[in-house]
Amino acid sequence: MLEIDVLLDKLEAELRRVIIERRLDNPLMIGIRTGGVWIAEIMHQRLKINDPLGLLDISFYRDDFSQIGVHPNVKPSQLPRQMEGRDIILIDDVFYTGRTIRAALNEIFDYGRPDQVVLAVLIERNGRQIPLSPDCVGTRTTLNAHQRIKLTGPDSLAIHLQNMDAVA
Repeated sequence: MLEIDVLLDKLEAELRRVIIERRLDNPLMIGIRTGGVWIAEIMHQRLKINDPLGLLDISFYRDDFSQIGVHPNVKPSQLPRQMEGRDIILIDDVFYTGRTIRAALNEIFDYGRPDQVVLAVLIERNGRQIPLSPDCVGTRTTLNAHQRIKLTGPDSLAIHLQNMDAVA
């Protein structure tokens, strides 16, 4: 479907542009588990970010938590104690409804008020439900309501288009 290396190169170029335009000072990069962490690990290395990569598991911040319960693979977030006044680059694999990002921002703000947050995603797809949008995107795509994008990895990243009617 989509060539992962091309998307990573485009996302890196977009991030470099935004870092300069918005004058990000020693940004902290945070990846959202799991696919966002895989993308963030690559961007963290390519952009030579100084601070260790932050890892965010938004499971307890989801607005559907009471409906779906705890996922068996919930892992603790690993964020620095001091987020106050920091420039943050938040990375996820696929931007869809915006609900994951809303949950991620809620958790980040529980650690302190950052100066600014840049949102970077590998793929933005249609279906937004919350008025948020990424600052940096590898690609944008339009899918039918029954289709989903799945990133697999981390050793060999690949993008798969899933037909949810066939899965159900």
